[in-house]
Amino acid sequence: MRNNCSTLLACVIALTSIFAAEATAGGNHKHVAKSEKDGVAKVYTVQTTRVRHRCFPGKLRVILSHIARQVGRRPLVTSGHRSGGRRGSLHRKCLAADIRVPGISVKRIIAAARSAPSIGGIGTYCNGIVHVDVGPKRRWHHCGGLARLGRRTALAAR
Repeated sequence: MRNNCSTLLACVIALTSIFAAEATAGGNHKHVAKSEKDGVAKVYTVQTTRVRHRCFPGKLRVILSHIARQVGRRPLVTSGHRSGGRRGSLHRKCLAADIRVPGISVKRIIAAARSAPSIGGIGTYCNGIVHVDVGPKRRWHHCGGLARLGRRTALAAR
């Protein structure tokens, strides 16, 4: 029993030091590609485990990789594939990603995205999120949302 506890404790300490070293290294290096279980190079990180990203096509991964190389940091994907949302949304087909890159200005992210091969749509939102996709070329900026819609409805009711 004592040997089992000692072995378990040693494993926990070893794993903790590995994760700590990985976290420290990941924040300071310019561009580090990690591997996923399926062997595909991961050139971005996801905000939470609930972000659906494994269905991204090669073209979208190339765009995310290009952005990472240009800005020197991996993009953080805040939204990938989703079933809800606007009817024509490319997120529904897993052809779009909403990203941010902590510490990098939206202008710089957009400049990197514009020069990416196969880039389609580039959209920006007031909260600093940048949308990139592999659909037709288009650009937009959107501020607003449900709070703004609620104010409009209240004003119209007066």
